[in-house]
This record gives sequence, structure tokens and C-alpha cells, in this order.
Amino acid sequence: MYVKKNIIILLFIISFTTQLFSNALKYETSLYLLAHQNNSVNWLAWSKDSLAKAKKEHKAIFLSIGYSTCHWCHVMEEESFTNKKLAKYFNKYFICIKVDREEMPQIDTFYQEKFLKIYHRSAGWPLNVFMSENQNIFYISGYLPAKRHSFSEGLDILVPRLGKAYREKTLSYYRDLKKIQKELSHPLKYNLHKDKKLSVESLSKSLQKNYDEIYGGFGEGRKFPEPSKLSLMIDIAELTKDKELKNYFYETLDSMALHGLYDQVEGGFFRYSVDAGWEIPHFEKMLYTQAELIPLYVKAYLQTGKELYKNVVTQTISMVEKHFMNKNLFYSASDADSNGKEGAYFTFTKDEVQSRGLKFVNNFKGKMYINFPTDLSKKLLSLRTKRYYPFVDTKINTAWNALMIEALYSASLIDKKYAKKAELSLKALRKTMYKNHELYHQTVLPHKPRQKALLEDYSFLISALISSYEHTYESSKLNFAEYLLSRAKEKFYRDGIWYLNEDKPRVEATLVDKYYVSPLSKMIQNILKMATLKSSFRYERWAKESILKLKSKLSSKESNVPTLAEAYLMQKYGIVLLKSTKKNLEKNALLIKEAKYPYILTKKSPFDSYSACTLRRCFAEEKSIQLVLKKIRYNNR
Repeated sequence: MYVKKNIIILLFIISFTTQLFSNALKYETSLYLLAHQNNSVNWLAWSKDSLAKAKKEHKAIFLSIGYSTCHWCHVMEEESFTNKKLAKYFNKYFICIKVDREEMPQIDTFYQEKFLKIYHRSAGWPLNVFMSENQNIFYISGYLPAKRHSFSEGLDILVPRLGKAYREKTLSYYRDLKKIQKELSHPLKYNLHKDKKLSVESLSKSLQKNYDEIYGGFGEGRKFPEPSKLSLMIDIAELTKDKELKNYFYETLDSMALHGLYDQVEGGFFRYSVDAGWEIPHFEKMLYTQAELIPLYVKAYLQTGKELYKNVVTQTISMVEKHFMNKNLFYSASDADSNGKEGAYFTFTKDEVQSRGLKFVNNFKGKMYINFPTDLSKKLLSLRTKRYYPFVDTKINTAWNALMIEALYSASLIDKKYAKKAELSLKALRKTMYKNHELYHQTVLPHKPRQKALLEDYSFLISALISSYEHTYESSKLNFAEYLLSRAKEKFYRDGIWYLNEDKPRVEATLVDKYYVSPLSKMIQNILKMATLKSSFRYERWAKESILKLKSKLSSKESNVPTLAEAYLMQKYGIVLLKSTKKNLEKNALLIKEAKYPYILTKKSPFDSYSACTLRRCFAEEKSIQLVLKKIRYNNR
């Protein structure tokens, strides 16, 4: 209901303001780009024609990258891109190009890495790049204020200064260009240690070194959930029987669920907390955050029986279905802002809190954000129902939908109804995003998709199909996953290197897992799983070669590339294939997932007994599921 109201309001605003002024973004489908179509800046979408226009007119390029639920992107738009005086400078000196990072993650990754090389730190969004007509960077920054602040020069001075310097080719322009190009000429330093010994013990120490023993999670300051690290942590805990590491895993899940990162009123996780103690979140909710955390809470519930974990799973799925779901597909994200104010939907005034029997604590800009679980918080839900839910980006993203589908399959171990929901969503996703033997990246309904899929779409969908096979045992799922793997190799794999995209600029895939799982690392896991499920030595060699090629980076970064580390452990310890009849495997699905070995796959066979096999041999065959699981644990000690 809230999503429909938001769309109606957005369409009304677009319809009304288009009559006053609009730029070329009015022809786009991305809601982020459409939101800028009435800016005074003459925006263009990223395309060959836009880049060619800069060369034809001998103008510099201003590239701005963001996404629709990004708070500081909204701030910059309101302060600067609707400012007619600033727009005159932008339009006079630059060809201005807008990119939705969720629509074109390869372009975002390309320039995020440029920022990292220049400043040796991460950028984030919005990302603003000033380039020559030949796309040579001479200035790059994150959020920029309209007027001078203590942390930055204002755009009112910066834009005309940079524009004039480029047009007149001043000494300052060449100085800035040379300085940045010098930094970009250096490769990213990984501090590689070819002789450094990589092991499960070294990975464990790497995780513990970065672990926050006070609040849980990793690092200090603002905190992201980092589900890939938590997944690696519980895998290592199971492989080594490390009770301390397992406790760290549970402590972090508890801290996130019992504090402000988790929405105590409606369920679901926010993108990150602005503090180390998980108290005050940045209020946007991302589909991928929910999708990656759900399986961890499922696993924790199966291991402990703790009701908190089960409640988190069911409440989070309920929130996604309520605010993100349409025709069995899932929207991308919801905004932090409501009515132009950050967190307005999620926070409460003093009168609202006290009238419902709670003690008021001013912990968010004069209001209270309820960041602890209480029955009274349910009373606050009635207040929220009277408010407009934050803006929802209704983009259907193939990769993120695949992650959510896999999460639903995982949750079916708590309630079988989620497997049925996952099947419906998988069917809808394939129908919507797979056309004429071509997979597509994203669309906004009812538009047909037109942007071809990226590595992440193939990688995450293959993983979801493998998960689907383990629940339905339909060979067609496995065959389709293998077909997509061959297509991904054809499109994105060149001379031993995976790329994010097939068009230019071709961007090499990275190992970063921070915001969501690395498509490259996930693909290597897929290849290992397909080797086992398809009994393929060819796939096994491919996976081993991929891991070997990246081993020096893994040795250097260790737990900072957790999904690759998991792939390494899968290959080192071995994936076990457990085979029996479909009836037996379904009947014992919980027991299998509760097994104390993390790398077990299941496959249907015509035989009533249970057999446990590696790629080269079967080492156990029993009539009893308990006995064969015991032998799996013993064989992989």
C-alpha cells in the first residue's frame, strides 16, 4: 500500500514538473535517474553518445554516481542540482552524466577503485568525478556541499574553477591532472606475501584480530553487518571445533538483533549503524542485507533452538513481503528519509513514547529511536501505519532477487512454506528477466528489461538454482545452472580473469564482500559445487586454478575476502555429496543441515541407503542417516 502511494505521488510530481523543465533523464526507467529529470542541470545518462558529446563539444565531463535510497545523494541534489545558479556553471563548463550504481555497478566499481588508488581509502556515495573529454580524471570526491564547509570547498567555487581551468588548459589543470594520473598509474598495493602460509588457523586469527569483543561485529566506528565474514566465522568454528569463535558468531547475531540495526517494530535490518554499538542505524533498508543475514539466523536457530533467531527470520521475511514484494519479485531498497527527514518513519516524539508507557530517551535528533526489544514497541506500530513508508526503489534487480530466493530456501528449514514462496519467486524471476536465451540485469515493472546481465546476476542466480535443486531435486534446475555457468564463462572470463561486464570499459571483478557478497568469489564457490554435483574434473580444475591465481591476494587479505576464503576451505577440506532418494533427503533435511560439517551437498539417487562421496570416492554407505553423518564428521576432522 505504501509503495503504491509513493509511486503515485512520484508520478504526479514528475508529471507536473515535466511541464516546467526536464532533461534527457526523462527517457530513463531508473527511479534514481528519473528523480533528477527536473533538475536544472542538463543531465545525460551514461552512454557512448554522452561520452562522444563531450569530445564533440570539447567539454569536460562531470560524472555523478549514486542510488535512489542514498541519503547524501538526496542532500546533494536538493542543495546543488536544483540550484539554478550552480546549474548554470555545470551546464556551461561540463557534459553532466548521472549513473545509478545499482543499474550500472560496473561503472561504479571502476570509479570507486580509481578513488581508492588516489586517496587510499573507500569513497561511498555520492561519488563525483570531474574528467577530461577523454575521461582522464582531474578531480574526484564523495559528497560535495553547495557552499564551503570545514571539510570541503563549495561547488559554487569549485565548479567554475575546475571548468575554467579545463577550458583554458591552465597550469593548475595540468598540475591536478598529472598528480592524479600519477597515482592511478600505480597498481593497488595488496602487500602480497607469496611465502606467507595460509591455513584455517591463519584465517581464524585474522577474524579474531578484527573482531570487536565489546559490541560484536568487526572494526570500530560505524558498523556494517558483514554477513560474509560471519559465514566464514561459523564455517571455521565448525571445522576446528572452536567454541570461542562460535560464541563470537552468536554474540554478533545477538548484538545486531537486540539493538538498533534491527527494526524492533516491523522487523528487518538497516544497512549499517553509525556507531560501534549498533545503536543508531542509517535508516535505509537494502534487499541484499535481508537476504544475506536470513541464512545466518536460520543456521544459528538450527544449532541453538533460540527463539530470538527464529523470530528474526520470520519477521524479516514478513517485512520484505510487506514493503518490498510485488508479483513474487522483490524491490531493491527503501529510503532512510520520509517527508524529507532522515528516519522520520522510524523515530518517535517524546509525547508518542511517553503516552505508550515508555521512558523517553533523546537519541536521534530530538526524537527517540526504539533500539531495544519490548512488547510496548508493538504499540508503536499503530503510529507507523498512519505514516507514509519511506520511498521504495521498485527496481527489480536479478542478482539481489536471486539472493533473496536463496534466503527463502534456507528459511524453509524453519517453515516449509518459504520453499514454496522461493519457487514462485524463482519462476517469476526467470519469466521476467530471462528472455530469448538472454539473462538481464534489472528493470522497473511494467517495463521490459533491456540491460543485459552482469557477472553478479549470473553468479547469484546460479547459486540460487543450486539451492533450489537441493530442495526440489529437479534436474532441470541443475542443468539450467550449468547452462548459465557456460554463458557466464563465455561473456565474462578472459585469460583466467573474471570481469563484471562484457562491454567497455570492461571492469575486472573484485574480491570485496563489504556491501554484499563478491560475485567473483561466489562464482568460484559455484564452480566447486557444480564439480561435485556434476562429477566434473573439468570444473574442479577450473576452480583450483582460479583459487591458485588469487591465493597471494587471499594470503594477504585473509578474512577481508571472506567468500574467497570460504571457497579455499571448500576446496581444501572438500565438499561431501550425500546421496539418497528424494524422500529420504527431504525427510532428513534438518538433520543434514545441523551436521557439524559445513560443506555438504545433497543429490537424489535411486538407492534407499545413504552414501557420502567426494569427487573421487564414496567413503560411507549406511541405512542410517545418523551413522553416515557421523562418518562425514569423522572423515573430515
